[in-house]
Amino acid sequence: MALTLDTDPAAVDAADLAGPPQRFHAVVDRHFDAVAAFLARRVGPDTAQDLTQEVFVTAFRKRAKFKAEYGSARPWLFGIANKAVASHRREERRQLELLQRAVALPEPVLAPADGLDPELYAGLTALARRDRDALLLHAWGELSYDEIAHALDVPVGTVRSRIHRARRQLTAHLGGAR
Repeated sequence: MALTLDTDPAAVDAADLAGPPQRFHAVVDRHFDAVAAFLARRVGPDTAQDLTQEVFVTAFRKRAKFKAEYGSARPWLFGIANKAVASHRREERRQLELLQRAVALPEPVLAPADGLDPELYAGLTALARRDRDALLLHAWGELSYDEIAHALDVPVGTVRSRIHRARRQLTAHLGGAR
C-alpha cells in the first residue's frame, strides 16, 4: 500500500498492523525515532536502545490486539514503551536488592539519565509512578491528553488530573517557577 498525500496516516498504521507480518516494518519506520527518543529521555540512551527493540518486538507479537478504531499506532506503542520502562525499573530494583543482600552494603543510588538536572531527576522520582508516566508521555513523548489516555488505558479526565498533580508537585519540589 503506497502512502499518498490524501491517505490518513492513522488508517495506514491500522492497515499495516492488520496486514501480513512483512508490513509491520512500515510501522517501525514511522514510529521508531519517536519511541526511541522518548525512551532515551526516560532511561538514558544505552538502555533505550534495548527497550526500543523490546517495544517493537512486543508490538509485533501483539499486533492482532491493536484496536483499529484508535487509528494511529503511536499512543499504543508509547503505552508499550511505558510498560517496558516500568518493567525495566522493577528488574533494576530487583537486581539492586539482590546485590545489596549479596554484599551487605547499602543500596546504591541510581544515577539520573544523561543530561538530566539532578534536582529535576529527584523531583520526577518523587512523583507517584502513574503521575510521572502521564507527565513524561506528554512532555517527552509529545502525546496529546487523548493519546495518553489511550496509551495508559484510562479516561482523559484522569490524564488531566495526573498531569496537573505532577506539575504542581514538581514545581513545588523545584522551589516554584524556574
